[in-house]
Amino acid sequence: MSKGYGVTEIYVPEGSKFVGRTIAEIRAEEHDINVLTLYRGRKVIPNPRRDRVLEANDKLLCFGKLEVMRGMIPAKTRRRRQPDITSLPVDAVTAADVESVE
Repeated sequence: MSKGYGVTEIYVPEGSKFVGRTIAEIRAEEHDINVLTLYRGRKVIPNPRRDRVLEANDKLLCFGKLEVMRGMIPAKTRRRRQPDITSLPVDAVTAADVESVE
C-alpha cells in the first residue's frame, strides 16, 4: 500500500453536510477516495452506486488518502486514539499476588 493511503470508516452524523447528498456529490473520487462499503443500520451495501443518497448515521468504509479522509470527519465526532490512562489503586496488586502468579 502506498504511503499516506489507508482504509477508514467515515461516520455521517445528523446535521452533516453530507446528509441528503449522493456519493457523487461529495466528490470522493476527485479526492482519490473510493467508497468500498456503505453501512446503514443493519444493512450492508458493498460498492454503493454513485447516485446513492447518504442519510444520517450512515457509515462509509473508504480507501484513499488518509489526510483527505481525516478532513471529511467533523472535529467533534473524531474519536481520540489515545486511551485515558489511570493509576491503579495502591492496594490493587500486592507482593503476594505477584508471588502466586510465579
